[in-house]
Amino acid sequence: MNLSELCIRRPVMVVLLSLSLVLAGVLSYFYIPVAALPSYNTPVINVTADLPGASPDTMASSVALPLEKQFSTIAGLSLITSTNTLGTTSLTLEFDPSINVNEAAVDVQAALLRAQRQLPVEMTDLPSYRKVNPADAPVLFMTMTSPSMTLAELNDYAENLIAPSLSTLPGVAQVTVNGQKRFAVRVRAKSDLMNARDLTLDELQQAIKSANANTPLGVLDGPSQTLTIQGNAQLMKASEFSELIVAMRNGQPVRLKDVATVEDSFQSVKTAGSYNGERSIVLLVQRQPDANTVQVVDGVRALLPRFKDQVPASISINLVNDRSVSIREAIHDVNLTLLLTIFLVVMVIFLFLRRAAATFIPAITMPISLLGALALLYAFGYSLDNISLLGITLAVGLVVDDAIVVLENIVRHIEMGKKPLQASLIGAKEMGFTIISISVSLVAVFIPIFFMPGVIGLMFHEFAVV
Repeated sequence: MNLSELCIRRPVMVVLLSLSLVLAGVLSYFYIPVAALPSYNTPVINVTADLPGASPDTMASSVALPLEKQFSTIAGLSLITSTNTLGTTSLTLEFDPSINVNEAAVDVQAALLRAQRQLPVEMTDLPSYRKVNPADAPVLFMTMTSPSMTLAELNDYAENLIAPSLSTLPGVAQVTVNGQKRFAVRVRAKSDLMNARDLTLDELQQAIKSANANTPLGVLDGPSQTLTIQGNAQLMKASEFSELIVAMRNGQPVRLKDVATVEDSFQSVKTAGSYNGERSIVLLVQRQPDANTVQVVDGVRALLPRFKDQVPASISINLVNDRSVSIREAIHDVNLTLLLTIFLVVMVIFLFLRRAAATFIPAITMPISLLGALALLYAFGYSLDNISLLGITLAVGLVVDDAIVVLENIVRHIEMGKKPLQASLIGAKEMGFTIISISVSLVAVFIPIFFMPGVIGLMFHEFAVV
């Protein structure tokens, strides 16, 4: 007894198996990730180091070179590319495709720890690294504007309220604040005034640093208790810094305002954000690799009313560049295409066979096969994206072709006078090898795509599987 005969003689078993496939597919549809492109981890890591004020040549010799020497000892590293600009070094580490990106990240972190002693002491922030994934593009951009509040105040709400709240949402990997405007006091020294008072930049820097320190003052130990001495002498505004005594010359104090221009400003004046021509703070929301883009965006939208209750009424929060819109439209278009394809196929079969029962058979095979494919996509950890939906759309024709070939042969035997059961057994047996041959040949066509190397191969891997 072959597989076709077993299914024909056990209709209840086939119906139950089909229903289980349909149920598994329906349940998987609600949990399967939805994204624009397939998610895959490429073994590429980006390392960034900052040294404000350093020239590109200094960054290359003092920062990039020590890091490259340490990274070159990592096994599986195939290429190191470094870019040095004013105050910033960016290194891209490309590994062999066989290397796991998580294991490579551990080796990179260990190399960064070894290279710390060789980096300039003026580098206050240690180099950072992140795994590069083409699917990690932000799924949503948010802008914050206000006609009455300063950019520093907006930046404070973005970093301390909006970003931490969004980071706790399921599926959100990271929330980045662009166009940061953290408050800072900017001191511009005047060389002629400093020379007149015989004052150097090092002395000026040390005076500002020591006067604005926030360190413990000490502890008083008594016979019955211990007291901690607390005192915060930090200077918070430009007006406070202006009166700072930086040196004594001829018995007279030299204040900071006498040798420099002091003003309230921002940590970085080289970056800015704009929305409709208005200065703004921009937040980028990135999803986790296995997260559903549509659900992540819906979760962010659900938090907007709470944010509006917690921030001043003058702050306007706007959502721009929503990547879930294109995904929703793509899925909608594919659903319409599938429904239209199924309708046209059913109509063509009915026009040729003129039998409702015979037409119903290939019509029911399509949703069962497609829903079963969704269950396998969920089991394999794939997502519903433009690539996998392309494979599903193409697979509809393949499924219908097999059903029509078998059905037409069975109908031919019925027209020759055989009973339906006998015609089904004979017709399915005659076409069994043909169907298997067709399926194997179609699978063979997509085998090269399945084993295609590189980024393109990883991107179209889901297409070949579907």
